[in-house]
Amino acid sequence: MRCTQWHSGVIASLGLFLASPLWAWDGVVEKQPFEMDSFTTQSGETIPNVTVGWEAYGELNEARDNVILITHFFSGTSHAAGRYDQDGEPTGYWDAIIGPGKPLDTDEYYIISSDTLVNLGANDPNVTTTGPASINPDTGEPWGMDFPVVTIRDFVEVQRELLESQGIESLHAVMGASMGALQAIEWASAYPDRIERLISVIGGGVADPWLLATLSAWAAPIRLDANWNEGNYYDDEPPTDGLKEALKLVTLNANHWQWANETFNRDWADEERDPAQDINARYAIEQTLDDIAATRAETSDANHFLYLVQANQTFMAGHGNSLEKGLAAIEAPTLMLYSEKDLVFAPQGVRRTAELIEADGTDVTLETLEGNRGHLDGVLSIDQASDTLRAFLQ
Repeated sequence: MRCTQWHSGVIASLGLFLASPLWAWDGVVEKQPFEMDSFTTQSGETIPNVTVGWEAYGELNEARDNVILITHFFSGTSHAAGRYDQDGEPTGYWDAIIGPGKPLDTDEYYIISSDTLVNLGANDPNVTTTGPASINPDTGEPWGMDFPVVTIRDFVEVQRELLESQGIESLHAVMGASMGALQAIEWASAYPDRIERLISVIGGGVADPWLLATLSAWAAPIRLDANWNEGNYYDDEPPTDGLKEALKLVTLNANHWQWANETFNRDWADEERDPAQDINARYAIEQTLDDIAATRAETSDANHFLYLVQANQTFMAGHGNSLEKGLAAIEAPTLMLYSEKDLVFAPQGVRRTAELIEADGTDVTLETLEGNRGHLDGVLSIDQASDTLRAFLQ
């Protein structure tokens, strides 16, 4: 059996300049820091010295009413579009729909995105975030697991502060994928008078039992790594092995079995090593998932991963005890894009979310994304919805 010669794109696909109609955005972006002296969480705990990074594409108009907020997914960052280097290639995860003449047209809209609190990429030089790896000013040491628990609503509140610092009081639209969809839904539920349009991509209104269990499985390898040491590893060896296994599960669940079977078959990672004869031999898909996880682990932090898991698990639209009430609060016309092959957010849950939003007359459009990537089609195949997005935003 021969080894699969998979394309490097398989691995690559799994990661403020102003513009005007007279001077179109050229795709170069600069990460900006947004700082707060302190931030009080929904649970009432105060985090001092909060800083998150943000970037924007397009120009804020005089009325400040052309703003589209992009909220990012679990392993994502604020880098939704563009490139950091003048001579580099675009590296934004939604470059297909953001830019001059594209559905999220930077000649018309001011598009802004921020890194969340406890962003997974705490060790990424292009990420700015406050979380367990940050220094607690009261101790002079990293917070570790003493960092307050944060929620999706807390992410939204930091974004609200960021927008208000720029004089932005309302949004033409809020749009996000996966964990970003949770934030977008929370925005529309918490601030219905500020949101003109809601675009939820591959996400639903609540972390259902399936998602709770999936997230728990993602977190388990980290907690089982002896180097995790209850989160006290910043002066020692970090739990890299556990983090890699966690990230491997994220990648696997975010895809679909059809992608795996069509891409890899049963090929070996090393054509000279037969798994039927060598206990340490690997299959190609195993090696690929390991390689992806190893690359991601280089810029990720294990404790941040666990805090993100908790934030997603505790999510219910409206940050209350009633999903129906939380979704009923949404008044903005809503577009929900999802995949019937999604193995993270069950399609039935997405459809149920749509039903509850529209139960009181709110306009909701449901549209499926086709492909063999499952959950990831919400990022990799978003251009399928270009015409729908363009019309919805107009």
